Amino acid sequence: MANFDLERLETQVEELIEGCRHLREENHSLRLRQDALVAERAELIEKTEQARARVEAMLERLKTMEEQL
Repeated sequence: MANFDLERLETQVEELIEGCRHLREENHSLRLRQDALVAERAELIEKTEQARARVEAMLERLKTMEEQL
C-alpha cells in the first residue's frame, strides 16, 4: 500500500515538473513575442507621427497657396 502511494506521489511530482517546464517555455515564448510587439508598436507610432507631420505640412502649404490666389 505504501509503495503504491509513493509511486502515485512520484508520478504526480513528475507531472508537476513537466507542467512547470512547459509553462516556463511558454512564458519565455510569450515574453519574446511581447518584446517584438512592443518594438513593432513603437515603430508604428513613429511612422504615424511622421505621416501626421507630412499631412500637416501639406495642409499648411495648401493654405498658403490658397491665400496667394
